[in-house]
Amino acid sequence: MKITMNIHASLLGLLAILSFLQSQAALVRYTFVVQETKYTRLCSSKNILTVNGQYPGPTISARKGDTIIVDVVNNATQNITIHWHGVKQPRYPWSDGPEFITQCPIKPGTSFSQKIILSTEEGTLWWHAHSDWSRATVHGLLVVSPKIGTTFPFPKPHAEVPVILGEWWKQDIQTVMEDFLRLGGDPNKSDALTINGQPGDQYNCSRPDTTRITVKKGKTYMLRMVNAAMNNVMFFAIKDHQLTVVGTDGAYTKPLKSNYVTISPGQTIDVILKANKPKNHYYMAAKFYSSNPSSLFDNATTTAIIQYNGNYTKPTSLVLPVLPVFNDSNASANFTRRLRSLASNDHPIDVPLTIKRKLLYTLSLNLLPCDSGKPNATCVGPLGRRFAASINNMTFDLPKTSILTSYYRGMNGVYGDDFPDKPSFTFNYTSNSLDASVLDPPMNGTKVKVLNYNDTVEIVFQGTNILLGIDHPMHLHGYSFYVVGSGFGNFDRQRDPLNYNLVDPPLQQTIAVPRDGWTAIRFRANNPGVWFMHCHFERHISWGMKMVFIVKNGKTKNTRILPPPPDMPKC
Repeated sequence: MKITMNIHASLLGLLAILSFLQSQAALVRYTFVVQETKYTRLCSSKNILTVNGQYPGPTISARKGDTIIVDVVNNATQNITIHWHGVKQPRYPWSDGPEFITQCPIKPGTSFSQKIILSTEEGTLWWHAHSDWSRATVHGLLVVSPKIGTTFPFPKPHAEVPVILGEWWKQDIQTVMEDFLRLGGDPNKSDALTINGQPGDQYNCSRPDTTRITVKKGKTYMLRMVNAAMNNVMFFAIKDHQLTVVGTDGAYTKPLKSNYVTISPGQTIDVILKANKPKNHYYMAAKFYSSNPSSLFDNATTTAIIQYNGNYTKPTSLVLPVLPVFNDSNASANFTRRLRSLASNDHPIDVPLTIKRKLLYTLSLNLLPCDSGKPNATCVGPLGRRFAASINNMTFDLPKTSILTSYYRGMNGVYGDDFPDKPSFTFNYTSNSLDASVLDPPMNGTKVKVLNYNDTVEIVFQGTNILLGIDHPMHLHGYSFYVVGSGFGNFDRQRDPLNYNLVDPPLQQTIAVPRDGWTAIRFRANNPGVWFMHCHFERHISWGMKMVFIVKNGKTKNTRILPPPPDMPKC
């Protein structure tokens, strides 16, 4: 009896220790040194901005609920900020990162210790620069594993593999951006797509350095994917292998089997790959999806190689997987619509059912007159004008100081608080006969939308066909949201909500609004602070397709913004 009791007591003690470990959030620390590093791609070399000399940058690993400290040291010659894409940062917007929204940039020769507070996120997220166009090379994965004592809601994979989709310019990216802004047209197209920083053997001089991933037959692998490309949605597939999606944007999904993946800029997707084919080499491939071929688009394909371990005759050539046609809008939309939350006891959801704030946001490309007051001004946009972009016909102007600091300190004159709830006038948003004069020119301003703490919010993003339209991957900082509905055409307030999915909608932070279509999202405004929302096409955010939510403090101490850190960068 005594031995039995001792064993029982030991088991209880072990369970108590495991329970304690599971409940404890760890503090994880990293150092990011931003610097200029020489890299060779496509037969040429150039200096690029990197973190710790790596492209893509280092992977940050943590567990659900941990707090991460990243000491960002700027040893480069230009300003930088770092955004932790998909991290909600509860009550702590100070480290969110977008330049002049939540912070002033980290200047050359200075540093900033950013605190990243993980809460409910679990899965694959990422980090990237959020100043100028630096994110072209300054980005990397942020992997959030289950808490100690818990596991994935699917069999644990044999290994986890990063798959970072990106772009490469032979030209300096800062020059690309400056020329684009000066001339008012589209930027120069990238010279290659990349997988884990390598263009693949479809490009000149890239065969020896093509990314290779070794697998063992019979094993299962989790691909942690992110689309870090600057300006396009992508299709992705692996030759002869079916893919199973199990998560997106730091939240698990019901298993979704598919022969291809559609992934938007900013979006992350967790994919299970079963190495169950004959031992051989197989192409992994990605290419742009573009619903509007006249926009910035290149029909090139980037490749990596899945190679099975073992002895067999290596193939002399490989065959590309079948990907949807580059402008297949149905293939893009249908993949996205099939995503579903787990909605299980271990991974519950809480979709707002009663909505207090209903917002309709039109997303448009616009034209502005060429720079007046400059006698020799030249613009290369349509009709000799320059491109702009807007939400509800508002083109957002970045201020010269941080909106968050201005709000927290009660400073006046930095922003207006009257961002419109709906477009200023109604028209047939998706008509094929629209021209730029419908909303030309948009209004410029620095306006925010103020929400009360705990407001339930529904945003319907309505794409417009002005200048032929295009998809828009919309990203909201500080929140995950439920994607409750989408469709082509104009949103119908009476009809379309009847078909909302309020049972198991996917929980995301980035969602592609289809060309000539709409997408509805819902969230509860329970994270006080200043939070950026924008299109994740870099050219669209530069043209002004962005806005800001200010979520007011709640009434209790634990529902108020935490104070700023002492080393906040200054403008």
